[in-house]
Amino acid sequence: MQDIRIVNITKPNTEKEIFETVSLDISGGKVIKVYKEGDTLPPFSGRVIDGAGLTILPGLCDVHVHFRDPGFTHKEDIESGARAAVRGGFTEIILMANTKPTVSDTETLKYVLNKASKEKIKIHTCATVTKDLAGETLTDMDELASEGAIGFTDDGIPIMNETVLAAALKECKRLNVPISLHEEDKSLIKENGINHGKASGFYNVYGSPSEAEYSIVARDIDVLRKTGGTMLIQHISTKEAADLVRKGRMEGLSLYAEATPHHISLTEDAVMEYGVNAKMNPPLRTEEDRHAIIDGLKDGTISIISTDHAPHADYEKNVEITKAPSGITGLETSFSICYEALVCSGALSLFKLIKKMSVNPRKLYNLPVPEVKEGSFADFTLIDLNSKWIFTDSFSKSKNSPFLNKELRGKIKYTICEGNIVYED
Repeated sequence: MQDIRIVNITKPNTEKEIFETVSLDISGGKVIKVYKEGDTLPPFSGRVIDGAGLTILPGLCDVHVHFRDPGFTHKEDIESGARAAVRGGFTEIILMANTKPTVSDTETLKYVLNKASKEKIKIHTCATVTKDLAGETLTDMDELASEGAIGFTDDGIPIMNETVLAAALKECKRLNVPISLHEEDKSLIKENGINHGKASGFYNVYGSPSEAEYSIVARDIDVLRKTGGTMLIQHISTKEAADLVRKGRMEGLSLYAEATPHHISLTEDAVMEYGVNAKMNPPLRTEEDRHAIIDGLKDGTISIISTDHAPHADYEKNVEITKAPSGITGLETSFSICYEALVCSGALSLFKLIKKMSVNPRKLYNLPVPEVKEGSFADFTLIDLNSKWIFTDSFSKSKNSPFLNKELRGKIKYTICEGNIVYED
């Protein structure tokens, strides 16, 4: 662990919604001293970072990430994914379980957690809800949770059996962990990753209608009403689904939703412009849907922003769009996209963005939140909010992103995890 002093940096106070200028000393992985603006700083022998012009945030946290390890490491592995994460300012992430083999047993779980423990950031993983994502038989959730699974999800595949979902919710409630749900009725979809509408017309296919998402969201919220537990609706993409979550939260259900940077900033027009690199599941939808997601972020209906970082190799994407896999990378560009689309546009304050990218994700999974105060563990992201940069050389193994070679605003300058500088621009 390093001894670090950060001098004259801007600290957003999310509770009072004010900005403060502070200096701080970090040692032993913790904040040992915070100085107010104008305080005389004592001599210091460690690394000094000039924070003038930078903003310090609690380290970003992403609860929806695919590192493809084990089984698909040609797309990404834990090591390369961690490099992309720190470049994006993330100090803590939660992996999805749809690897090969799936994280349905303790052997695979231990493999992932052991490999993750060697990285410089905090990497957790979910386990699957059902064995091998087959949708019928629950995994041994008790054993998997006791061995370190932080939650449960069959992400990538919806749980169509209501009885299985109800049993899973009851188990998750007993274990005090959330269940994360990929919401789609595949029987309504002919070509995934392309919205049924203008984009499907452009490619002369049927595509994926909004109903495929919101019909299952409605069903699953109804199951939650009957069973209790904590449910996260993943990568929400439709106005109707956002409205359903809003109503469920108003009822007092322990119901959460996440939105991705791409659903916040892009519409189905991007699929026509960028082709396979803008194909994802659920697909980019209409401008009305995009605004509904932003409205959900504004009023608290959608409390978490997650990347759904989904790397694919070039040769897998470089095919006809209906044959290409869905998904784009997102860790390296997430903050910049959201900052520009939400804060610079006036839709959200920076304080609210911090809550959705740092605070709320941790609270959902009962993880401690780093703070710029004495005694807190030192997981921080230092950002130049005014700096513009072009996303070119990705640290991920994969390059499938519609934001490649685009100018973005808000550059990660330092990522600090457990008191160590793990990324420096």
